[in-house]
Amino acid sequence: MIIGAGAGLSTAAGLTYSGPRFQKHFGDFAAVYGIQDMYSGGFYPFDTLEEYWGWWSRHIFINRYEKAPLPVYDQLLGLVEDKDYFVLTTNVDHQFQLAGFDKKRLFYTQGDYGLWQCSLPCHQETYDNEAVIRQMVKDQKNRKIPTDLIPRCPKCGRPMTPNLRCDDTFVQDEGWYRAAERYQDFLRRHRRGRVLYLELGVGGNTPAIIKYPFWRYTAENPKATYVCVNLGKAWAPREIAGQAICLNGEIGAVLDTIPMN
Repeated sequence: MIIGAGAGLSTAAGLTYSGPRFQKHFGDFAAVYGIQDMYSGGFYPFDTLEEYWGWWSRHIFINRYEKAPLPVYDQLLGLVEDKDYFVLTTNVDHQFQLAGFDKKRLFYTQGDYGLWQCSLPCHQETYDNEAVIRQMVKDQKNRKIPTDLIPRCPKCGRPMTPNLRCDDTFVQDEGWYRAAERYQDFLRRHRRGRVLYLELGVGGNTPAIIKYPFWRYTAENPKATYVCVNLGKAWAPREIAGQAICLNGEIGAVLDTIPMN
């Protein structure tokens, strides 16, 4: 089984980026700057690094170091933990790992909120940020962190930035390449046999990472099955219609209907 997970999976688990959850954690930023959601706030041109990290420390803390409010990831783990599976995801919140998935069966293609990198970058390494992020959240006042907590590159002194694939400065470190190799190896070993490609909450922003490859792998293997679960966006091309199951529904509710055995 190969699981392809997009933003819709985390949304189903309660990691919403707008509405009440946004107001609870970022109401002060919304009041001052008119920011309407967490996604757009991530691109706001704050005047100082103290305020930039005031925003990002909160964003990272509630989406990376706190478990999702709803147990959707736990439900999914209960269904697959005794099976031969691998997870490919464009999500950067590491909720799979927080739920207990084997980290050697995970490939986060687009980065990790729990890492940061040189903003240039002057070298291809990333750094764990949990301890400093927690300190930033604890010590910030008036939307700003203390100046001495601003993270800087240990090699060139430039400001650090979250390890997220936004442009060509994204760092693919040694851990990224090892995960990519494990995923490719899993694909090679299962490409011709009976295999389930389970796509969960994948939208149209980056279809070339999960959706299009899953369609192609299914078309190339008559023993493969493609399952898409997506609220309002579940479909498959006619070329694989006979091998596809498309479930237009909320992911948690769909997982509830599957018996654990």
